[in-house]
Amino acid sequence: MGKRLTSRRDAMLAGGATVAALAFLRLDRLVAMAPLQPGEDVVPWLDQRPEVPQPAQDVIGQQLVWEELDSWITPTDHFFTIKHFGQPTFDLQAWRLHIAGLVTQPLSLTLDQLKARPRQEVTFTLECSGNSGLPFLTGGIGNATWAGTPLAPVLQEAGLLDEGKEIVFYAHDVGAQKVRDMELTAPFARAMSIADAMSPNNLLCYEMNGAPLDAGHGAPLRLLAPGWYGIANVKWLDRIEVIDTRFMGHFMARDYVTIREEQRDGRPVWTESSLGRALLKSAPARVTRKDGAYRIGGAAWGAPVAGVEIQVDGGAWLPATLDEGLGSEFAWKLWSVAWPNATPGEHTITSRATDTVGNVQPAMTDPRIANKRTYWESNGQITRRVAVA
Repeated sequence: MGKRLTSRRDAMLAGGATVAALAFLRLDRLVAMAPLQPGEDVVPWLDQRPEVPQPAQDVIGQQLVWEELDSWITPTDHFFTIKHFGQPTFDLQAWRLHIAGLVTQPLSLTLDQLKARPRQEVTFTLECSGNSGLPFLTGGIGNATWAGTPLAPVLQEAGLLDEGKEIVFYAHDVGAQKVRDMELTAPFARAMSIADAMSPNNLLCYEMNGAPLDAGHGAPLRLLAPGWYGIANVKWLDRIEVIDTRFMGHFMARDYVTIREEQRDGRPVWTESSLGRALLKSAPARVTRKDGAYRIGGAAWGAPVAGVEIQVDGGAWLPATLDEGLGSEFAWKLWSVAWPNATPGEHTITSRATDTVGNVQPAMTDPRIANKRTYWESNGQITRRVAVA
């Protein structure tokens, strides 16, 4: 087996980490989203999230409360949590990150050794891929400043062999899985192609919002893959393994698979795809009132956002104002719009985002949403209900 040659692009990825880090926002650039003014009140949504039922309570932890969104950065203690197999515990003195498989030089790295490497920050809006796909999962999202060391140079140091095709990220959390009539016990795992894994944006992340990762968010180390859904950002990392085939683990091939019904030549065809990258999306966050005047605010994310529009009661789309002062490629943009002449009674408020290449967040009637039979990748336009006094 031969060693994968380091290309000029790979060398640039490794050497450009410091330059890239300068482009990222630092935590001290916290900016409030149109903070409440004296005398301004939040008008609660009528459609409040129902309680999470069992067995989903074992997976879904805390969620973002949209009416409480008042800052660009989501505080860590308000950031959503998901755990599929429970929360593992660690002896940090014994913990190591192992890089193995089709490499020339297997590595076993302590947390201190990882922290001694070049540090890089990114502000990234992380969303659960099931967010808003279920009535009780509407706050599986948050925006944080993450820090760690770039993944690509570590993989280069291990020496990827030519035979390698995918890289699997194994976590410490282990759980029962059933495949046909077989009962398996296996760790949580997700995979990426080598090209995707070598992105200069990916981090071996040990810090969140200026503090060490806490247990609920993946301590001591997690994968941070900006631009991808939460499922790809593997927490509680244990082992990174280079393999020579497609990885078909539970969370790649059997779960977190989007199923759609399509019509081809007048016949229904079912398509299945393993999800990965986040999709363009927006959501109304809150309605506020002051001296009889109303204002609507929210967020948009999942792609470079060019604009957001608001629709009240199915009427004309009105442009919202984006907060242009927040410039991270992977972070949400906060928006707001005045709501003049709000009449008493119940109203619906819908938002839609447009990205920089002209893609528009789909309506719930769009075939991409309407023909989807699973709740993953639910990026359809979100409508909320509110009552004006």
